[in-house]
Amino acid sequence: MKAKSKFAIGAGIIVVAISCLAYVGAQQSKTYYHTISEIPTLNGSALHQRLRVGGDVKTGSIQHYSGRTDFVLVEQGKGMPVSYVGTDPLPDTFKDGAQCLVEGKVQPDGRFVAETVQAKCASKYEAAPGQTQPADGTSGSYQGGKS
Repeated sequence: MKAKSKFAIGAGIIVVAISCLAYVGAQQSKTYYHTISEIPTLNGSALHQRLRVGGDVKTGSIQHYSGRTDFVLVEQGKGMPVSYVGTDPLPDTFKDGAQCLVEGKVQPDGRFVAETVQAKCASKYEAAPGQTQPADGTSGSYQGGKS
């Protein structure tokens, strides 16, 4: 066999292998966003896929256990129990009433097992009731500079 044909066969094998790995990686990393209301309507094959679900953390529902944290996500009056089993620590903004986006899989019993949790607390950045922003765009009474 000539050197050029050996090189072409080797390059072809590498290209096919990289293409297969890219395809498999893309298929495994796909996640679909669904609302809590849509979860019960999903068919069997969709339940085995990774999903993203958003909602608000129900007040008083956060319970920390060894190896997992359980809480309830609520959206438009519907709730869904969630168990976070990921290895990363929960965000500092994860608390009662926080907006939360979880990623994982739905279990046959209806519980959502999350591997990642993203949380934000919108109230942290809003003005207090009765407080208004100054017209010049500054945000407070801080008087910078030397006095």
